[in-house]
Amino acid sequence: MSSFKIYQRAFIRVLFSVLDVAFHFIFRIIYGPKGKKAPPITDLLLLDSASKIAFKIRTKKVKCVDVLESFIARIEQINPLLNCVVADRFEEAREEAKKVDELLNSGSTSEVVLSRDKPFLGVPFTTKDCIAVKGMINTSGLVSRKNIIAVEDAPAITCLKNAGAIPIALTNIPECCMWWDTDNNVHGRCRNPYDTNRIVGGSSGGEGCIQASAGSAFGLGSDIGGSIRMPAFFNGIFGHKPSPHIVSNDGQYPPSASANQESFLGVGPMCRHAEDLLPLLKVVAGKNASKLQLDEDVRIADIDIFYQEDDQGSPIVSPVNREIKALFGKLVTYFNKAHTKKINKLELKEFSKSFIMWSAGMKTENGPTLLNQLANLNGSLNVPLEFLKWCFRLSDHTLIALVVGVLIGNDGIKVGQPIYTNLMHKKEELKEKLLGLLGNILLYTGCPREMGH
Repeated sequence: MSSFKIYQRAFIRVLFSVLDVAFHFIFRIIYGPKGKKAPPITDLLLLDSASKIAFKIRTKKVKCVDVLESFIARIEQINPLLNCVVADRFEEAREEAKKVDELLNSGSTSEVVLSRDKPFLGVPFTTKDCIAVKGMINTSGLVSRKNIIAVEDAPAITCLKNAGAIPIALTNIPECCMWWDTDNNVHGRCRNPYDTNRIVGGSSGGEGCIQASAGSAFGLGSDIGGSIRMPAFFNGIFGHKPSPHIVSNDGQYPPSASANQESFLGVGPMCRHAEDLLPLLKVVAGKNASKLQLDEDVRIADIDIFYQEDDQGSPIVSPVNREIKALFGKLVTYFNKAHTKKINKLELKEFSKSFIMWSAGMKTENGPTLLNQLANLNGSLNVPLEFLKWCFRLSDHTLIALVVGVLIGNDGIKVGQPIYTNLMHKKEELKEKLLGLLGNILLYTGCPREMGH
């Protein structure tokens, strides 16, 4: 590396660190040290896993209609404070719950068959407002889409309905799902249930919030750059982004604009209980579930476990804080004691370029850009005009959506250029290294710090 690049990298690191600290300080002053918390959970049924709720309904220990009313009551209790739900279908869900109870009371189908064919019979769930649910809005956080109604279910929703689950509401997201906070000019900001002065993450932020608040038995999120992982991290829940091409990405806005984007994007479950992840993944994966060999026994003793504390020093990424690094130490101790298993530390230098590799991979040669998608694929945003309108609170878009749209389109990387080709080559090299660990476990933080203000 030349002296100029070394000094340039050092300057960017110092500048980014100063801005990072400054913004953290400013937002702490603006929002205060501590906000409100979600109301306490008093209905113990809400604390059950989705799998346990399904079992209770199937065995008639509880009525489906009563389960549904418990979750509706919880949503009505938390939503005025948290703003996680943006649309509901409570009345339709009530009718569907009645039919579930009628089916069970008829005795026409055995418990064994129901467990196999409809493993989540009667279980209420939610999904984010970019995944199509027939008859419900599909805004993706855009004012221009506020009156658009989905005419059919996304394939993943169809899988869940076929498994007996009942969709009850849509949850909040950032515009076009392209930010790690959840705010838009259609529905407003979603707030963290543990501290309303903090963010919920994005883009599945409303889903992370409602799961943490026990307003839904489980949820369906999507992730193209951390959109399941960061909300799960910020809200203290479980989320899983599946391997590429396992769960259908159809039925979302915005749709993938390239083969690379399609491979980056993944639809997956979000929930309060880890035990729900596997059965939910089986359902939404449909016929592709067999490719994952999910029913094979796994022995920790036969698996190599690796961890990496940080990205090895990218100048535009916040350093991992001490509390998170301390957790890696606890994990090492746990596996050593509980499984007499040694964890191997990795220091893959390529991780320092992971963000710019991802950014390059999001590029399209002829497909729509984020500015096109923000315009609902009806041309492109007039950015100078939108910034001017924003100054007078007349824009339909949030400031961050405009900024991200400009930055993504003007970062100096274009398909076919040498820098693009080089980054794609480095991405493939890193991918091969990680595939060499396939079948093993790599522990890596979902975000370098706790949720911001």
